[in-house]
Amino acid sequence: MRVAVIGAGVIGLSTAQSIYEQYHSIISPLTIEVYADRFTPLTTSDGAAGFWQPYLYDKGKVQETKWNKETFDYLLSCLSSPESVQMGIFLQSGYNLCTEPATEPSFKDIVLGFRQLTERELQLFPGYNHGWFNTALMVEGKTYLPWLMDWLQKRGVNFHHRKIESFQELVETGADVIINCTGMRSGELQPDPELKPGRGQIIKVDAPWLKHWILTHNFTNGVYNSPYIIPGSRLVTVGGIFQLGDWSENPNYTDHKRIWEAACKLEPSLKHARIVEDWAGLRPVRSKVRLERETIQSGATNVEVIHNYGHGGFGLTIHRGCAQEAARLFGQIVEQKRTGPKARL
Repeated sequence: MRVAVIGAGVIGLSTAQSIYEQYHSIISPLTIEVYADRFTPLTTSDGAAGFWQPYLYDKGKVQETKWNKETFDYLLSCLSSPESVQMGIFLQSGYNLCTEPATEPSFKDIVLGFRQLTERELQLFPGYNHGWFNTALMVEGKTYLPWLMDWLQKRGVNFHHRKIESFQELVETGADVIINCTGMRSGELQPDPELKPGRGQIIKVDAPWLKHWILTHNFTNGVYNSPYIIPGSRLVTVGGIFQLGDWSENPNYTDHKRIWEAACKLEPSLKHARIVEDWAGLRPVRSKVRLERETIQSGATNVEVIHNYGHGGFGLTIHRGCAQEAARLFGQIVEQKRTGPKARL
């Protein structure tokens, strides 16, 4: 059976990994190929800070919270392996700050050591009167994606640097199942009026004295439109903005100035940090993640497509749970095709 994965960000690579893990010993032969016009270090996943945290509230999308938890638990289990350093995974503690009292976030029982901030802690952050402290995980895309690619290559997965213009292209190469993990570009393969770019811009700085992440939440401005500071293994990521409908992937000075001034007000010591780079990218924003099967007619034949996109600004946070669900859907297709021994569903 030939499986074609489109997209080599964290969603595409982890989905290829989950399918291999669950089915390589059941289906023979199983050929997995990954097609993309951008590979690490040029994907959206590479630019992201790599901090595990979804939006504060899941708004009833309990399935997404489940996938987020599965991802956190998987990454946490990886910490017991020496390989965690090659994967770019480590623990990081910090503060969620609110400008007004707020209900506890949907992820409070997933992270470690979640608690309310004390008055003394809040005094460190003028302008914020509510918040929480917890320990979460970092999974840095610039390290994690090369590790995933290496993992897949060692197991015979082939990579093709090529832009796929249509599902038909892959049918013609003999693909039995197509996995669509193209993020913001999914609309080019199949119109999706729900999918919109949520432009973000960040500044990477050298500030090794900063040890805790700080995420602020201004419910008037909306998600990602107030400052955040996320220390990584080498550099600190400073944001943020969220510009819905803006397709520009080029950083601009106006946004840089706004981000920097707000971040320096939050953490004045940043004024002594060395600015390393500016980066901009597009979050694939949707009302909910699209993770489902679809049978598409391609000429005289039907082809099975699994869509796995629309993860907004939390692709790294949700990737493993979604990859496992995509693999489960793949198992359904295998069962129906009955091309080999019965799949484990």
